[in-house]
Amino acid sequence: MIAAVGPERPAVEVADVIREHGNEFTARYGALLTVAQRKALRDLAACRTAALGGHVERCADCGHERIAYNSCRNRHCPKCQALARARWLDRQAAHLLPVEYHHVVFTLPAALGDLVRANPVVLYDLLMRSAAATLREVAANPQRLGASVGVLMVLHTWGQNLHHHPHVHCVVTGGGLSCDATGKVDASPRWLACRPGFFLPVRVLSRVFRGKFLAGLGAAFDQGQLHLPGNLHRVVDPGCRAAWWQTLYAHDWVVYSKRPFGGPAQVLKYLARYTHRVAISNSRLVELRDGRVTFRYKDYADDRRQKTMTLAADEFLRRFVQHVLPKGFVKIRHYGLLANAQRQARLTVCRRLLLAVNTAATLLGVEAASLTPAQPPCCPHCGGTRLVYRALAPAEPTPLADVRPDSS
Repeated sequence: MIAAVGPERPAVEVADVIREHGNEFTARYGALLTVAQRKALRDLAACRTAALGGHVERCADCGHERIAYNSCRNRHCPKCQALARARWLDRQAAHLLPVEYHHVVFTLPAALGDLVRANPVVLYDLLMRSAAATLREVAANPQRLGASVGVLMVLHTWGQNLHHHPHVHCVVTGGGLSCDATGKVDASPRWLACRPGFFLPVRVLSRVFRGKFLAGLGAAFDQGQLHLPGNLHRVVDPGCRAAWWQTLYAHDWVVYSKRPFGGPAQVLKYLARYTHRVAISNSRLVELRDGRVTFRYKDYADDRRQKTMTLAADEFLRRFVQHVLPKGFVKIRHYGLLANAQRQARLTVCRRLLLAVNTAATLLGVEAASLTPAQPPCCPHCGGTRLVYRALAPAEPTPLADVRPDSS
């Protein structure tokens, strides 16, 4: 008997929705899909199926055989993030400092939604750069902290119900190297820590962020970098744009600072949840029946209660693909003390000032154990470790509806 390799498969997966309803979805919305969105649909449908090939694992002791099909490794696939996340966390452990860390979230207002969807590369990039510049400028202000901080930033574009909700999660050091008002680190810096439990005033962050984003948006308009389809074309008129600008300036933008992390170990646990997350995990899907998808979501407006939502399959896929990022877009970025250019030198100075030269090495050793498989591969039938592998060539490309998954 030949079995399939892998853990127990969820009752419903995003890939199942694509296989059963992907053809009708592309027939309806195909003209509006980007190359990256089309590729994501193909990859997720084929993930861990014969279409991608794989191998047969045979036990030399008892003859038991298992089939394992290859993964698609698409960054939007709910099944393909574990290994990438583990490797990334291994690298990040070496960058952590023994200080308090703060979690700050910057969110774009809903009024910008259509414009952002039409210009994801330009405006997602502007969102991340504006949030980073805000944190660095306010932290460098001698009346606030007077220090250059380290920022790790992750872009998310979804809310719990899969609607478009672009925001960035920032993990920020609770202090930094002393600097001037422009952010230039002093020649002989000191470590300046935030007050325990407090980072920077949220209202100040909100207003600086709003100003920086809208300044960048205005420059993008002036330089002709924006695509303005349909009703968006009306903002070409200066009077219309000025009125729209007034409405955007009329309200504080949503920026909030969550409770600080207890230490570097808690930061790693947080990053494990957030950095390689996709729009919806397979574990949240409840049912796929009669062309409708039911999934769980957390209603933050109702005291974070768990609820279920049912959507037509094509609407579910429409919401899902709007969170497929453009090819090559970097959604995890480092700024300030963690910027790649001088990161090692800056962190060395920080550790010397904090009297914690060996902290990163200790953290890496502790966390690595939880990311490494506990046991070598073995036969599930007899427990033997003498396994022989035989490659399986990819099957011929098939329509989405004809792709069949294994049980992994």
